[in-house]
Amino acid sequence: MIQTLNNLLPQTQCGKCGFNGCRPYAAAMLENDADINQCPPGGDVGIVRIAAFLNVPPKPLNSQFGEHKPKSVAVIDETQCIGCVKCILACPVDAIVGAAKYMHTVITSECTGCELCIAPCPIDCITIIPLKDAALAPTNLHAKQRYETRLARKEVEALEKTERLREQKARLLNESSI
Repeated sequence: MIQTLNNLLPQTQCGKCGFNGCRPYAAAMLENDADINQCPPGGDVGIVRIAAFLNVPPKPLNSQFGEHKPKSVAVIDETQCIGCVKCILACPVDAIVGAAKYMHTVITSECTGCELCIAPCPIDCITIIPLKDAALAPTNLHAKQRYETRLARKEVEALEKTERLREQKARLLNESSI
């Protein structure tokens, strides 16, 4: 059930619902720890879908969590970008590319418009603009796949880092015993 409910959500992973992503929000709804009307990106259409799935009456979006907006994307003013990589680290779907100390850019076809890249930007060179054609936004399934791929990559990176640190510690212990 959690997978089906998660699939009904917009997969922006924005956290506006008060949870750290769409899947935790889906789990909270199933456990009655969250209401069905906390997802601004899903809007009224999303609430109706969730209500139908859970067999409960729909209700208006709770404005405490934000307001529904049209499909949007982040845009980086590349002439202002200092290459700090903070936006890249914040993007839940790896839609921002660039390298440290070099200009970054958003892959528009991958961006979910979650707005998570705005706050960490130290020079405010990122804006969110509505898509002229909502069909250009990634589908929920595509965004979910990008997010899950990023999570898997981050997990591998964390394991590799732990292994490197373990090897380094063993090497230092070995050298100090010589």
